[in-house]
Amino acid sequence: MTTMTEASVREFRMPDVGEGLTEAEILKWYVQPGDTVTDGQVVCEVETAKAAVELPIPYDGVVRELRFAEGTTVDVGTAIIAVDVSGGAPAEEPAATPAPATAPVPEKKPEGRQPVLVGYGVAASSTKRRPRKGPEITVAEAAVQAAVQQELNGHGPAPVAAPAPAVEEERPRPLAKPPVRKLAKDLGVDLATVVPSGPDGIITRDDVHAAVTAPTAVPAAVPQPPAPETAVTPAAASPGDARETRIPIKGVRKATAAAMVGSAFTAPHVTEFVTVDVTRTMRLVEELKQDKDLQGLRVNPLLLIAKALLVAIKRNPDINASWDEANQEIVLKHYVNLGIAAATPRGLIVPNIKDAHAKTLPQLAEALGELVGTARDGKTSPAAMQGGTVTITNVGVFGIDTGTPILNPGEAAILAVGAIKLQPWVHKGKVKPRQVTTLALSFDHRLVDGELGSKVLADIAAILEQPKRLITWG
Repeated sequence: MTTMTEASVREFRMPDVGEGLTEAEILKWYVQPGDTVTDGQVVCEVETAKAAVELPIPYDGVVRELRFAEGTTVDVGTAIIAVDVSGGAPAEEPAATPAPATAPVPEKKPEGRQPVLVGYGVAASSTKRRPRKGPEITVAEAAVQAAVQQELNGHGPAPVAAPAPAVEEERPRPLAKPPVRKLAKDLGVDLATVVPSGPDGIITRDDVHAAVTAPTAVPAAVPQPPAPETAVTPAAASPGDARETRIPIKGVRKATAAAMVGSAFTAPHVTEFVTVDVTRTMRLVEELKQDKDLQGLRVNPLLLIAKALLVAIKRNPDINASWDEANQEIVLKHYVNLGIAAATPRGLIVPNIKDAHAKTLPQLAEALGELVGTARDGKTSPAAMQGGTVTITNVGVFGIDTGTPILNPGEAAILAVGAIKLQPWVHKGKVKPRQVTTLALSFDHRLVDGELGSKVLADIAAILEQPKRLITWG
């Protein structure tokens, strides 16, 4: 007789999926107790202060227990799932009656008090039930079914057996990306009730917001049981009728808020502005779009602005630095990890292009395209958001002229790019319509003085006004 012991149970603990992270929120479980898992299979999705990450299980077995529910924030190092690596055999299995090789071994329900892992106590019940696939039958529905059965039996008074739960066909899982599911969860929207408008039936953010504001339709043909003659309780207001909506501050938004407050009150910010004629740069963008070496790549004004910043840093390397408060040192970086601020459904994130200073224009265009696409899909990894040295934020995409950007923590400078607009401009002694934008450079005044900051901003403006300087200066 073979007895399964607790030695066959392995615990998978919340890993540190990003440098220095201490906790993560469980967004969604992809498995349930009783499911078979294999090494490398994704079992859940978690959200850290940096990104949403899928966690694979590192061994084969049968899920025994999920330690935390979806929406729970768990400390790094805490066990979140228990897996029976023996294959899920019963507690006692007679050696003489092995199960057929082709049939799965049914899980036996042990009785009485069960041994548990040290530190987790004894479960109130040894029975593990998987979540129901459909709604439970209500008392009213049971009464209706009983009445129908009596009608079919000729109105006889014979008692009717208690109805079994209806076997309901499981609805297909609504198609939506993780950031959209997170938004729906925060707003209390059931994705099954949302009408999709995206390609292939994918639910978008706009669809979720539309579901929040849409009036709730009440079907008139469905008979309702009479209400009890008691005090009438007013119906709860739908989200569309509510005067306020409260959204928990956590994940990326929580981390961003803490970082911005820390940056604003730690580094003395100085912001300088310059308005520049970028007509020649816009012409160059159009020419580059036809270049065979850049076909299929992301070619836009941001590409040349990024290249201009990299050239300006090459000419003024002291701007690419950080302040080490503990050691009272200025740390000069001999590489540029170029951060690009991206507004995503999960909040503002700043992934960076590693060693951007060493990339050719086509390589920079390819890296920008990958960075933006990954951010939009909500798949930016924590590693992609670490180690940045300088950042660009493009507020112009929202039609904004410029702003006073706050430094990304640990960096000495951030460049804000405003909207590029056709404006009257004095060109060669005459007022002509020209493409004009305003740039704003914020820098840490502890290590960047006004002269250095001004030189960097002036170089960027000069390159965008005369982009041929990319060749002569680069």
